[in-house]
Amino acid sequence: MKEQMLEADYLIVGSGAVGMAFADTLLTETDATIIIVDKYQKPGGHWNVAYPFVTLHQPSAYYGVSSKELSKGLRDEVGLNKGLNDLASGAEVCAYYDDVMRHQFLPSGRVQYFPMCEYQGEGRFVSMLTGESWQVSVNRKTVDATYLKTSVPSTHTPGFSIADGVRFMPLNDLPKIDRPPSGYVVIGGGKTGIDACLWLLENRVDPDHIRWIVSRDAWLLDRQNTQPTDDFFASTIGSMAAQFEALAKAESIAGLFDNLEAAGVLLRLDPEVRPSMFHGATVSRQELNELRRIRNVIRLGRVERLEKDAIILEQGRVPTDTGQVHIDCSASAITNLEVKPVFAGDVITPQTVRSYQPVFSAAFIAHVEASYEGEAKKNQLCHVVPLPNHDTDWIKMMAGLMMNQYQWSQDKTLRQWLTENRLDGMSRMIRDASKDDAEKQAIIKRMKNNAMPAVAKLHRFMAELG
Repeated sequence: MKEQMLEADYLIVGSGAVGMAFADTLLTETDATIIIVDKYQKPGGHWNVAYPFVTLHQPSAYYGVSSKELSKGLRDEVGLNKGLNDLASGAEVCAYYDDVMRHQFLPSGRVQYFPMCEYQGEGRFVSMLTGESWQVSVNRKTVDATYLKTSVPSTHTPGFSIADGVRFMPLNDLPKIDRPPSGYVVIGGGKTGIDACLWLLENRVDPDHIRWIVSRDAWLLDRQNTQPTDDFFASTIGSMAAQFEALAKAESIAGLFDNLEAAGVLLRLDPEVRPSMFHGATVSRQELNELRRIRNVIRLGRVERLEKDAIILEQGRVPTDTGQVHIDCSASAITNLEVKPVFAGDVITPQTVRSYQPVFSAAFIAHVEASYEGEAKKNQLCHVVPLPNHDTDWIKMMAGLMMNQYQWSQDKTLRQWLTENRLDGMSRMIRDASKDDAEKQAIIKRMKNNAMPAVAKLHRFMAELG
């Protein structure tokens, strides 16, 4: 079968959230032509295979592409997110990206989309359905929008062995249960494990029938502090001010986390257990209260083997039986934590340039690509904020974030872009704060007064961490 030749200014590998956000900004701000290649049948990346009850963990207003709103502009009136801004479901996210592709990207005449294709490198990709192959002549850059390698339970291979006869499933299969088991064992203490526990509790499973294996307790973020609307200014922007204050006042790393918890920036599952992990998982206070109803939390390290009568862990064993359902929530959302330059020759590798926001980061990187010259300048503006794993990674993450924010603040045109971009709600909230609103101005003043002392403490704590 003869290889077909194509030409475009940009070749984007991956039509997930990162690839779509990047392409959207290029379409809006340049006249570039784009080819998008993806292994899934529709845009949306890992959302195509996510568990059926998944939702966003932060408000929908911060997600999607810059040119099209995802949020319904509503507050949830029922459920564990009650009173806070809406969280799109997985089905809504998939429909949204399909709509963006079909009604914005393709009608532009500047985008060619090749789903169900495997990218093989060097501009070549092959159809997984027909075996056809294409070679792309890329005029400007190839964009690797798959670098962060998002992992989901349905495609994850567990890092432990499972004996024959053990009832085991990814949480995708929870809604398929058709007979009550003798109990549920949730394996994984991250956000996926949290979602599994909350789904069971919301569906009236007795909390005493749930055992939760948590290898490492995690610091959690309070979702109320991430709200994008002006009526949450005191909690959203106030939380930023509280983080600066917590740093400025801290005399030790342990004291810093005490300050962050006391200020309501960080939450934990059990007041008696000091977390050692931080992945940026976000919960509401209602969700946290529900999770605390589960009293049988097993903290004996990671699972090594599932046997028919016992769960073997790093630090011990607990009994089980074939009547129990063991639910795999051990997949890491992001499996590639290695940082590399965003701009390197003819390749762009989108990574997080703002904490917790890979989608905003992708749009920002595309804007820098479209608006600035020189690789050194572009990388200066797009310093990677490392994704967190251990608790002290909060310090490294905050240092990277504050460095970027300072760099961006020195560029008037870039400041304007940030306040006008849909995915950056916080800059706009600060800009629009009335000079006559004493409460808001007091919060902004707290931020300004504590910014430099916070930076000094970050440098000190970074040195302690080596």
